[in-house]
Amino acid sequence: MQLDPASGWCQGVCHCPSPNFNARPSDEISLLVIHNISLPPGQFGTGKVQEFFQNQLDVTEHPYFEGIIDLRVSAHFLIERDGRVTQFVSCLDRAWHAGISSFEGRETCNDFSLGIELEGTDEQPFTDAQYQALTALTRQLQVAYPAITSNRICGHSDVAPGRKTDPGPAFDWMRFRGALQHTGEKQ
Repeated sequence: MQLDPASGWCQGVCHCPSPNFNARPSDEISLLVIHNISLPPGQFGTGKVQEFFQNQLDVTEHPYFEGIIDLRVSAHFLIERDGRVTQFVSCLDRAWHAGISSFEGRETCNDFSLGIELEGTDEQPFTDAQYQALTALTRQLQVAYPAITSNRICGHSDVAPGRKTDPGPAFDWMRFRGALQHTGEKQ
């Protein structure tokens, strides 16, 4: 996988463009937010996250979908259980992933962040393939956007406490941060 800084798109990953994005108010990209998602909840490999981010969910396929059908959300990336990476929004654009959020006193994190969704739940361990892909993708993002330092990588729960819990207690922050540091990630 290779990020093209000029376009904000990664080569070597699946592209599944979402209509749910808009222009950033500035060119600042200085925060990485890690999330988790599964649709229906707790089910993996369904392709429903892709449909959700493209506003194409069929509400008749699962009762849970009735409650989210009108939401217009996206993330820059999704990493599935097998480590496959899908990109929905150019890094240069503002994806709609963090919602009402704040980081270090600054509101509206979507303005200056990138969002990575991990296919999973708060309680189920993530896979080795996901950690490997997340580490490789994060390295690419940090090279292109050096303001994303180790202290500017957080969970959705960190920017929306009380409202969001992901990536959840099953996400191994020590493992992820250790893998980044092992490869000389900027401090």
